[in-house]
Amino acid sequence: MHKIAVLPGDGTGPEVIREGLKVLEAVSEKAGFKYETTEFDFGGERYKKTGEVLPDSALEDFKKFDAIYLGAVGHPDVKPGILEKGLLLKLRFALEQYINLRPVKLYPGVWTPIKDKGPEEIDFVVVRENNEGLYVGEGEFIKKGTPDEVAVQVSRNTRRGVERCLRYAFEYTRKRNKRKQLTLCGKTNVLTYAFDLWERAFNEIAEEYKDIKTDYTHVDATCMWMVKNPEWFDVIVTDNMFGDIITDLGAMIQGGMGIAAGGNLNPEGVSMFEPIGGSAPKYTGKNVINPLAAICAGGMMLEVLGEGKAADMVEKSVMKVTARMKSMSAGKMGFSTSEVGDLVVKNL
Repeated sequence: MHKIAVLPGDGTGPEVIREGLKVLEAVSEKAGFKYETTEFDFGGERYKKTGEVLPDSALEDFKKFDAIYLGAVGHPDVKPGILEKGLLLKLRFALEQYINLRPVKLYPGVWTPIKDKGPEEIDFVVVRENNEGLYVGEGEFIKKGTPDEVAVQVSRNTRRGVERCLRYAFEYTRKRNKRKQLTLCGKTNVLTYAFDLWERAFNEIAEEYKDIKTDYTHVDATCMWMVKNPEWFDVIVTDNMFGDIITDLGAMIQGGMGIAAGGNLNPEGVSMFEPIGGSAPKYTGKNVINPLAAICAGGMMLEVLGEGKAADMVEKSVMKVTARMKSMSAGKMGFSTSEVGDLVVKNL
């Protein structure tokens, strides 16, 4: 019995999570596994009523689950950063979800802005370190508000944090078993402390994985090659900030935020799965938002929970559905939100 915490969240989050749960129920019957869900109302509306984002007691509750299924974070009436830091980042850090896993895969029938590239060329995965780097919030202002003001932001990287991310990436590349190539993305020519650590650890660990081909690219070159030759990549591993940037580029070349899913993983603990597109408040309640990213996030959740057969069924069904859709964009799909969910269920 899998215990799943459900956080529908803000904006269109509840709408896409509803379709994801619809697919989860259907695939559980076909694949023969059991699960139970518990819903939590943390998000913008609760914050507006109570001033509470995520109490520490809730963190203890989440540790009792096998996975967290998140809809979206972000409310137009709440100052940016409050929910993102107080809910999303707090969960990632407190539950030590030290891997952000982002598949970049173009499905059949999905438009990509890259000319002459198709599903054969766009199929790679980004492994992003998720607990360190610039996101630790360490820094200071000096002489704030004066002409001599200085702002310092620290990128903190530990050998433990870097190594566990790299080891996950090597193991994932081996398990993925496609090109068996792992690319380290960094900036060794400028960030000579942080990426000296990353590169040394990468090369040392590579000695234990003789079956994996390794290479290195600067982050700016990575952005160029993702657009010009995405087929060069199999798995990319990088730090928190660069991972944040290149995965959004990845989402665009795979067809947009409507199809992009991600996982915040603690391989030894509780992981969290979410669509990448955010809360999209202007589409709330209109039944026009694309639920496929949330459905794909549910598929990723099943894979991590050990239900590989069910995860494969979900992905294959999504691939059949994308071939019938006019667009991945809200309001232009040719189907409503609920109709897309129904189609995925029908094609399982």
